[in-house]
Amino acid sequence: MSTPPSYFEDMYRDASDPWHLAERWYERRKYDLTLAALPRPRFRRAFEPACSVGELTLRLAERCDTLLACDRVRSAADTAARRTGHLEHVEVRHLTLPEQWPAGTFDLVVLSELLYYFDTAELTVLLRHAVDALEPGGTLVTVHWNHPVAEHLRTGDELAGVLGALPELAPAVEHREADFVLQTFGRRLDDGTAPPSPAAAEGLV
Repeated sequence: MSTPPSYFEDMYRDASDPWHLAERWYERRKYDLTLAALPRPRFRRAFEPACSVGELTLRLAERCDTLLACDRVRSAADTAARRTGHLEHVEVRHLTLPEQWPAGTFDLVVLSELLYYFDTAELTVLLRHAVDALEPGGTLVTVHWNHPVAEHLRTGDELAGVLGALPELAPAVEHREADFVLQTFGRRLDDGTAPPSPAAAEGLV
């Protein structure tokens, strides 16, 4: 079964940032690598579920015309909203996925440290939402811890296999370390081809 909501509520009950996302060099470095893996300098409309306290949200905001972020824990969403309140193009909502997937399409969806909490049934629904919401040529980014954790149903390596099997997605970037797996995918164009690489988009190849 998916990790129960009580796990997340308990984590935030005694700490506003239970994973120390704002303090650890590991996290800051991982966010820098995530941003570096994006294939374009700017995106029109992005979605970041499970935004926690908004550390990655602040970084993504610099690359997006509009950014929607959400978290299932209200206190986390409230913190992220406060931290991004000065950014008019950022909206933070309290949403529970996959049931409350937002309307509309995106050219960037960021699934960071999220997918391993879902059982197979809910993971299938969530990934279907993500693929269907991604515009042709859009980018899906996934980043996941790669060590066993009691509350995680899969490792980063195991999730990489699930994501790689989705036919609508063309693999673009894969960065593996002992601690995490980072991947980017492009939503295939209407003719089934992969989006152009950064070099191809600028006419270098």
